[in-house]
Amino acid sequence: MGPADLVQKISINADGPRGGERNGAGAALAGTERVPPGTWRQKCAAYVLALRPWSFSASLTPVALGSALAYRAEGTLDPGLLLGSAVTVLAVHGAGNLVNTYYDFSKGIDHKKSDDRTLVDQILEPQDVVRFGVFLYTVGCICAAGLYAVSTLKLEHLALIYFGGLSSSFLYTGGIGFKYVALGDVVILITFGPLAVMFAHAVQVGYLSISPLLYAIPLALSTEAILHSNNTRDMESDRQAGIVTLAILIGPAFSYILYTVLLFLPYLIFCVLATRYTISMALPLLTIPMAFSLERQFRSQNFNKIPQRTAKLNLLLGLFYVFGITLAPAGALPKL
Repeated sequence: MGPADLVQKISINADGPRGGERNGAGAALAGTERVPPGTWRQKCAAYVLALRPWSFSASLTPVALGSALAYRAEGTLDPGLLLGSAVTVLAVHGAGNLVNTYYDFSKGIDHKKSDDRTLVDQILEPQDVVRFGVFLYTVGCICAAGLYAVSTLKLEHLALIYFGGLSSSFLYTGGIGFKYVALGDVVILITFGPLAVMFAHAVQVGYLSISPLLYAIPLALSTEAILHSNNTRDMESDRQAGIVTLAILIGPAFSYILYTVLLFLPYLIFCVLATRYTISMALPLLTIPMAFSLERQFRSQNFNKIPQRTAKLNLLLGLFYVFGITLAPAGALPKL
C-alpha cells in the first residue's frame, strides 16, 4: 500500500472523534478559532514525540544484526547500504507509529494517562499526523528505490520484503487492525524480527537466505517483550475500549509467564551458541541483570515505564548480539 492509498484510507472529516475523546478544554474550543501554533521548535518537538523514538531500537537492532550477519558471511560490509537500510526501516517504523497514534485516538483508546497523548492533548492535529505519516512512507519508498539502484538484490525480492514490512506497519492498527483482534503480537514478532533482519542482510549480499530468519529469533522475542509489556499495562483501558489483545485473552498470570519467557529464552539461545560455537556469543549475557530487574517489576505489577525499560534492554541486548556476531571467528557460527 503506497502513500496515496494511505491518504485515501485515512480520511479526516470535521465530525470525526475529537470533542468527545479530548479534554474539556478541547471540547470548549469546538466551533471556535483554533489556538495559534507554537514556535517551529515546539512543532518539531511535537513531531519527534509523536514518532515515539524510544521504540526505534526495535527497528535499528534488526538492521544492525542483518548487516553483521552479511559481514560475517561475505567478509565485507557496504556502509552506504547499511545507512540506507536503517533510514528505510526507520521511516516505515515511524510512519507505523503515527498510524497507530491516529487509530488509537480515533477509536477512543488513547486517554490522559496514555504514554502517547499527541492527539489527546492536542499537541498535533489528526491532519498533521496523517500528513507526517504519508511523508515518512514516501521517504521509505524513495530510500527503497535507492537501495535497489545500488544493491544487487533482485527487484522482486526487495519489493516483497519492503512492501511486506510497509503493509504490516499500516495494518497493525489501520485497515484490518491486527492489534485490535489479538494478532498484533504476531505482526510485531514477524516484522521487527525475521523480516527486518532479512531485509538488511539481503540488501548487503544481494540474495535471500534462510539463515537470517534463524538468527533473528532471539531479537524477535526480545522485541515482542516490549509490546507485551505495553499491552499488559493497558489491559483495563483496552478492555474498556472494546479491543482484544493477547494479554487480555490470557490474563495477568499467564501474561507474566509469557513476559518471563520472552525475556529469558533469548539468553538460553545465547548460552547454547556460546558453549557450542564461539564464546563471543556470551556477550548478550551481560544484560541479564536488567532482565531480572524487569521481571521483578513486572511480577510486582508496577508497569510504570516498563515498555521503555524493556526497549532499553532490547537495544543493549541487540548491540551485544551484533558485537558477538562480528567478533566470531570466520566459519565458527552455523550457516555463516
